[in-house]
Amino acid sequence: MSRLRRVRAEATAAYRSFLRRKTAVFFTFFFPVILVVIFGALVTTRPGGGGLFAEPAAYYVPGYLATVVLFTPLSRVGSEIARHRDGNRFEKLATTPLSRGEWLLAHTAVNVLIIGVASALILALTLLLTGARIPVTPALALLVPLVVVGVVLFCGFGAVLGSLADSQDGVIAASNTIALPLLFLSDTFVTGDLLPAWFAPAVNLSPLTYFARGVRGVTYAVDGTPYAPPLGVAGNLAVLTALAAVFFVAGAYAIPRTD
Repeated sequence: MSRLRRVRAEATAAYRSFLRRKTAVFFTFFFPVILVVIFGALVTTRPGGGGLFAEPAAYYVPGYLATVVLFTPLSRVGSEIARHRDGNRFEKLATTPLSRGEWLLAHTAVNVLIIGVASALILALTLLLTGARIPVTPALALLVPLVVVGVVLFCGFGAVLGSLADSQDGVIAASNTIALPLLFLSDTFVTGDLLPAWFAPAVNLSPLTYFARGVRGVTYAVDGTPYAPPLGVAGNLAVLTALAAVFFVAGAYAIPRTD
């Protein structure tokens, strides 16, 4: 069996396993939709009013997309590793040619597909419910690699969490504990001027920050001029790609070894 066929076979099995878990399917799409409805349609933005949601609606598009790019890989991949470990499935996989890196690549590919669909849904709802206006420029095409690379990064992060946690419940608790602060403190919903000056450098330590800034650079414009994030869109994508490579390798290495 070639590497491509091994990865494809594992990805197919992972995709079918996801579809069989109706609760997982429901919350993968339902949770970010709830955030869009609550913060985008009910709370609404008040440009120039000060405080939270004082920016135009399009400013918060990265935050809405981050909910699914961050939460879903962390919990899904981490839980999958915990489930495989508890069911001694890695021992069975060790008898096959499938390597740990190939296993993670297959599950990452499934997450890219699922989260890609969820991101498109969230983006459509955001435009529909919040009235956000996204500038249609050639740079908008970079939204696809930003989402893909972001998913790869947090799949690797999820693999590390799943390997360190002692149970599926532990994975969920750890992923939520990490994801919630990252979601609101990574230049997504909370603007930098609302944070203490001493905390500002910590924002740059979050990998989600580079995703948010890159997405904002291609989906937000100020008075018709595309928003220019720190490092630029290409720079944020480059940093995100480098971090994704590091986290993916770390995640593959952390998967329980049974050989």
